[in-house]
Amino acid sequence: MSPRRRVWVFLAAMAGLAAFYLWGLAGLPGFGSYPGPYGYIINAIAVHQTNATGVVSAVNFEYRGFDTVGEEFILFVAATGTATVLRHLRGERERAPADEDRDAPPTSEAVRMTALILTGPTVVMGWYLASHAQTSPSGGFQGGVVLATGLILVYLAGRFLAFKRISSVDVTDAVEAMGAGGFAAVGIGAVAMGLAYLTNFLPLGTIPGAVSSSGTIALISFFVGVEVGAAFILIVSELLDQTLLLGPGSR
Repeated sequence: MSPRRRVWVFLAAMAGLAAFYLWGLAGLPGFGSYPGPYGYIINAIAVHQTNATGVVSAVNFEYRGFDTVGEEFILFVAATGTATVLRHLRGERERAPADEDRDAPPTSEAVRMTALILTGPTVVMGWYLASHAQTSPSGGFQGGVVLATGLILVYLAGRFLAFKRISSVDVTDAVEAMGAGGFAAVGIGAVAMGLAYLTNFLPLGTIPGAVSSSGTIALISFFVGVEVGAAFILIVSELLDQTLLLGPGSR
């Protein structure tokens, strides 16, 4: 097929995709319109049943927690696949991981100072989001991404070796597995007690919206935050390790 014909085939395919997309948008309900009953039901019963004022987290980690398990393991598999694809190949070797030996431009003082100042607050914010899903619009997924960002800021500050020390691949692998396995274990624990998978079996606390409320919802959010944070750190660490690899015959 000639290049000109490939361009026309591409344009025709994109036109069809755009038409299908616009047709789907035309069928959406108007802004603010909610025809389904489930949202109203959840709003009416969630706080009473779970003592969690973060109703979205109650839905994610209890009412439809089985779906959330699948979503978490998608990221788990993605991180595992990245580590597999970027593994050391035969004939490759790793040079000494000195900052000055890496093929990377030097970090400016402005970027370094900003990254170092934001590292601590970012980690604290990520920890808060992961551990307060039951009280506010947050959760383990958001908290895990922010936690990972806090550690990645160490690298952006121009400290590759420091980043490698605090994100050892072996430790990160173990932490990620603990987070993913912990989520699944909470559900299995409910089944062992004769309950449905991921049914809340811990004390709900006495005050809705308190940090100690919501039982397994808070625990699951913590496990998700740990797994998501470790997965993103593992992916970034594996990508950065590629800058140290030398192919066969390289000096």
